[in-house]
Amino acid sequence: MPVRNSHARYGWMSQWLHWLMALAIVVLYGLGLWIDEMTYNDPLYQTIPHIHESIGIILIGVLAFRFAWRLINIEPNDDDLKPLERLGAKIVHRGFYVLILALLISGYLISTADGRALAVFDWFHVPSIIQARHQEDIAGDVHEILADAVLIIAAVHALAALKHHYLDGGDSLRRMLPSFGKSD
Repeated sequence: MPVRNSHARYGWMSQWLHWLMALAIVVLYGLGLWIDEMTYNDPLYQTIPHIHESIGIILIGVLAFRFAWRLINIEPNDDDLKPLERLGAKIVHRGFYVLILALLISGYLISTADGRALAVFDWFHVPSIIQARHQEDIAGDVHEILADAVLIIAAVHALAALKHHYLDGGDSLRRMLPSFGKSD
């Protein structure tokens, strides 16, 4: 399968970025729920938030690369979609970029509210560039709302893809899955 997109399907790089981000978002959401239930005496009280923050910062880079990759690639044909479905898909995809970026920035603002740099798996540090009054609380509220919104929209996106594939006989889901040696 080619690295770049074709008119028939997404290339392996677009597929990989799509599924990597989907997995990371689900994992981060689960870790976030776990963090909310933790107490100070929990043995993983420092470890799980550090993993959550580190994956989130890395995801900012993945999101930027994915957006750039999308800009330099063609979009596969979506002729199997009705005009309203095509418009909905464009709105959801573009909205995802905005929501996910806002979600990741709000997470960064929570983690750096005290002025300390954010350690990413102890590989490098991201400096704190903004400290404001009540930053952690406000960013935390925004982060929670955005996380819920992203997960809900992702679920609707997945259900729409499954509906289009199984009920409408469309090809959009197949375009985002590996072809495993089939020629396109």
